[in-house]
Amino acid sequence: MIRAMRSGGNYTLMTIRGIRIGVDWSWFLVLFLIIIFLSDYYRQLLETPEGSIEPTVLGVASAFLFFGSILLHELGHAFTALRNGIGITSITLWMFGGIAVLDRDSRTPGEEFRIAAAGPAVTLLIAIACLGVGIAIDGSSFWDAVLLDSNAGVTGAGSLLAWLAVTNVLLFVFNLLPAFPLDGGRIARAIAWRISGDREQATSFAGRLGQGFSFVFVALGVFLLIQGVVFTGIWLAVIGWMLGQSARATVIRSELLRRVGGLSVADVMDAEPVAIPADASVERALDEYFLRYQWPWFPVVDAAQGLLGLVNRGSADAVPEVNRATETVTGLLDAATQTSQRIRDDAPLESLLGNAELRRLGGLPAVDENGRLSGVITLDQVSRALREAVGQVTPKNPADGTAP
Repeated sequence: MIRAMRSGGNYTLMTIRGIRIGVDWSWFLVLFLIIIFLSDYYRQLLETPEGSIEPTVLGVASAFLFFGSILLHELGHAFTALRNGIGITSITLWMFGGIAVLDRDSRTPGEEFRIAAAGPAVTLLIAIACLGVGIAIDGSSFWDAVLLDSNAGVTGAGSLLAWLAVTNVLLFVFNLLPAFPLDGGRIARAIAWRISGDREQATSFAGRLGQGFSFVFVALGVFLLIQGVVFTGIWLAVIGWMLGQSARATVIRSELLRRVGGLSVADVMDAEPVAIPADASVERALDEYFLRYQWPWFPVVDAAQGLLGLVNRGSADAVPEVNRATETVTGLLDAATQTSQRIRDDAPLESLLGNAELRRLGGLPAVDENGRLSGVITLDQVSRALREAVGQVTPKNPADGTAP
């Protein structure tokens, strides 16, 4: 069953192995344009009689199969990341393709290479499959359709497979361009990382490659505009501009990570966190902690200071008043989030960049190697440390954060 649910500008369509699959509003615009363009393309190629719905049906099918190909491409990245121990928050389809959001960055060149190469590998397999089935259906005539020959004597199914094969070959080639953050740029980063042994140096190198290619795309787009090829020119120029912005952000982030590379969570966190004992009642938690400190959540610890999880104000308020004196806070803990809602105190500070739980909660409990609560690090403390790394603020005591 597919359930459509809107979240901001995105529509969640389904969940696959815990990965949210959604589409941006711009996806609908591109879907409509592809259907219009391909309906006319199939009408001319197949020379269908006026009023025939076959070109429109093929156009709709091609548009959805095209985005299906992109989704499979992103799932290739996602499943490879999962096999390498990296969580995937979501996959979003939009006007320029798809975006898979990873919980963390790669930790080794091999990990980076495998994840980056998985998407293009899936795209290449799709192209090969389309070519094989198309040849089986239409024989040698299929190659004429692949070469976009308007006189190709192919069936409707053959023409669809030919277009899909050509599109996936173009996607394969485009994604392998060594322009970060394209897959080819990530592969280039993995190779440079392996050679130099320095991830940030490799990232900066790949980011500058991306900036170089962005200038090429923009220049080509402007050239096509001058030649009168308006739509393609604008499309390439916009892609180049977005590629350049992303690559520039990558270079800046790489420099930032280089500067904070020596900092760990323990260097920034509040080392004296307030925690609720595991045997505390919900009534006590509300009176002595939530009402007193006015924080939205607290870590819950056992007698040995072992972190059991987080309890939030909403869960405590939801307990009926008659049960609050007898029910303990341990009954409000969510076992599914116990591993994601914590961070090791010896982890590098950079490992928190892009952490979805840190953004959502505003902070995370830090634990030592034995799982004991050793501190709490907040989003404000991380942001301050990053600003200090680039000299934007005067260094302060990192324990001054507003942590529980």
